Amino acid sequence: MRGWKEVEYEVVRDAQDNCVTVCNMENFDPLGVHTGDSIVVAPSQTLSDAEYHMLRTAAIKIVRHMGVVGECNVQYALNPHSMEYCVIEMNARLSRSSALASKATGYPLAFVAAKIGLGWTLPELQNSVTTTTTACFEPSLDYVVTKIPRWDLAKFNHVSRDIGSCMKSVGEVMAIGRTFEESLQKAIRSVDPSFAGFAPLPGLTPNDKELEEMLRSPTDRRLFYLAYAMIERGYSVDRLHEITAIDRWFLYKLENICEVHRALRDPHQTLQNLTRAQLETAKRTGFSDAQIARLTNATEDGVRAARAAFGLRPFVKRIDTLAGEFPAPTNYLYTTYNAATDDVSFGDRGTMVLGSG
Repeated sequence: MRGWKEVEYEVVRDAQDNCVTVCNMENFDPLGVHTGDSIVVAPSQTLSDAEYHMLRTAAIKIVRHMGVVGECNVQYALNPHSMEYCVIEMNARLSRSSALASKATGYPLAFVAAKIGLGWTLPELQNSVTTTTTACFEPSLDYVVTKIPRWDLAKFNHVSRDIGSCMKSVGEVMAIGRTFEESLQKAIRSVDPSFAGFAPLPGLTPNDKELEEMLRSPTDRRLFYLAYAMIERGYSVDRLHEITAIDRWFLYKLENICEVHRALRDPHQTLQNLTRAQLETAKRTGFSDAQIARLTNATEDGVRAARAAFGLRPFVKRIDTLAGEFPAPTNYLYTTYNAATDDVSFGDRGTMVLGSG
């Protein structure tokens, strides 16, 4: 089963047998890495429509057969070359994945599960995001969410960096964007301030044997070895797929980031001759001003000034759970360069409170 995809569905069911799948998520890493130690993307990106509905139907049948009233999740292993799948487990409770699903969709799973436990049904509960529809609906997302774990393995001597079925992460971050590239790079920077984005770590110079071993065996640093292999060694998508078994779709998206990285790093490329189209492409691919400055030998303030001169700024979008089909008054927002309008107005000149923790 090496190389099979790992997919998860969050399901809610009430005592009247109303059943909805709130969110489905897909692991970036193939089967063998604990979900808590894997990069997770919501909604799934590489499933065909037939695969998606096959697994959704199976999840609902499993939950109804088990008689679960409340929230649960079903994890699958899916053969990427056929419609064959296996059920890894079914958790008849809220889990770490449920928290991610709630934040990713704006659907309050814990609140709804508690209400169901008190005897409410899904059609009776209000969607707290739109305030006009009921909780008996399946969210539709017009954005991509990427979750990346955070490890503190460097704090311990002689500890193995290998990751597998035993979870080692101590936390996780979540980033939202309109493309996978944008979402991934935002998440990488959120994990640690020293990470610029999808790029090789400073001082990373493995030989061919070491590189192939680090790519083949999942570790907390494999993403950065992928960046090194693609940017510094020119590994192709097919070669990396053969070594890692990571789906080609994800690898092609990483290659998109690498192409922008190489273009910005070109010796003839400076901030002064950077065109608006090039800068916009970099921002839409998730590059920060600091990343662009480092690659073009400029300053972060200089990049920001150039961006402002071109009129490039992020747009504020609202998570509404229904892809804009219904108006949503909630203040659940994210910024993206892959948009043309803001979802909120800023005429009230409000106060922003910056915090952490």
